[in-house]
Amino acid sequence: MSHEATVAKLQAACGAASLSTSDFRDNFRLAIPVGSVLGVLKCLKEQCGFDMLADLTAVDYLHYPNAKDRYGVIYCLTNTASGERIVVRTFVNDPDPTVPSCYSLWKGADWLEREVFDMYGIVFSGHPDLRRILMPEGFASYPLRKDYPLRGRLERHNFPPIPRAEG
Repeated sequence: MSHEATVAKLQAACGAASLSTSDFRDNFRLAIPVGSVLGVLKCLKEQCGFDMLADLTAVDYLHYPNAKDRYGVIYCLTNTASGERIVVRTFVNDPDPTVPSCYSLWKGADWLEREVFDMYGIVFSGHPDLRRILMPEGFASYPLRKDYPLRGRLERHNFPPIPRAEG
């Protein structure tokens, strides 16, 4: 299916009239409002054949020239039958950056959404087990946010000391 056919099917099935498209370095990209993200992803999976969530990540656009939103959540999808790829982007802002979870569509989103939550503080509503995956449970910050200090913060935790090998 061509990119134009995918967009036409999305507009017909989801009423996604507010989506915008772009091409960048051989990547076909859709930008959609956060309120439409779950419906568009469901349509892409069930009606357009994008059966694989290849990646899910985020970007912090703080201090980025001409950025209108603070965070971008990016879904990289693949149609394993045709090899077609598509990048879906949505945007959220502080103080409550929240996106609906796509765990119900792709079980592989489980740890990917947890990683984005852990590093950026973006909440995935409806996720079955949204908790830290890389940082310790007591860690109070989000290290991939642009306002996080380059050398980290002096946060006090009650973590056990790391045992050192003798000799």
